[in-house]
Amino acid sequence: MVERLFGTLKYEHVLPDGDLSVSDTALITPCDADTQGHMSTLLVIAGPPGAGKSTVSSIASSRLSPSVLIRGDAFFRFLDQGAQKPWLPEAKDQNQTVIRASGAAAGQFARGGYESVFDGVMGPWFLPTFFEATGLNELHYAVLLPSVERCVQNVTTREGNRDDEPGTRYMHEQFEQARIDARHLIIEPRGTPEEVATSILSRYRQGAFAYGARDVT
Repeated sequence: MVERLFGTLKYEHVLPDGDLSVSDTALITPCDADTQGHMSTLLVIAGPPGAGKSTVSSIASSRLSPSVLIRGDAFFRFLDQGAQKPWLPEAKDQNQTVIRASGAAAGQFARGGYESVFDGVMGPWFLPTFFEATGLNELHYAVLLPSVERCVQNVTTREGNRDDEPGTRYMHEQFEQARIDARHLIIEPRGTPEEVATSILSRYRQGAFAYGARDVT
């Protein structure tokens, strides 16, 4: 069994709160190349808090042109009155709406001719919903997964306290336990953020991170 931020994921069952089942979310595998000609593409850089996603995403976006950098967390901040804490079972519909909204926005930018870089805690449990909302034939999914201690240190340094340590450890565990094909994983990224971004962009251009409709089962 895998527990995660937005519910409890069991490999053989649909979630008790009605969220996505493992058959929809757990296994990320290769896909065919995009069939929409010269359309610009969407690169999702995901991982737990403190993985370095935001820094690497900013560098990657700066090396593409024309490009757009989409901060996934911003879509949850759009919620105002009546917003639910996203880890609560009753927030299921809200979370799905936010994921679809961010996916739709990312897809619009990609179809508009932009090299789109999406930065967020996009676990594989939400990837099918996000992908469907983009309306694209393909996206590219890269997961940064440093050690949990490195993530905790990064979050602590960034926030100036250790209040987020339990949540960081929790989310890191969910990424570790999720069934993600090795081709999408960057475990213990080495080098500077610039070097990590260079490596990601190289693999991105080769199609190594590709994820498409045939991967959603």
